[in-house]
Amino acid sequence: MVNSLTIRSAIAQRLIDCFAAPHSVITPQFFPEMTDREREILLLIAQGYNNSDIARRLTLSLKTVANHVSNIFSKLQVADRAQAII
Repeated sequence: MVNSLTIRSAIAQRLIDCFAAPHSVITPQFFPEMTDREREILLLIAQGYNNSDIARRLTLSLKTVANHVSNIFSKLQVADRAQAII
């Protein structure tokens, strides 16, 4: 049985690999369980944007962004933004 520490380590390694790559998008190979929009929002979170900034930048409602962020946290098994980007 895989424990949660092993899963978190694997997720952390995927994030490191993803953000170390020289590009401005997160490709599906890094997080195949996420939608394109979720990967786009994760990248903006990693760049320091808050939900309001993301909503304005992507022309989405604040509630839609909050829902995407919640889905991202769930898929990454993290509780907050800091954990999502490390």
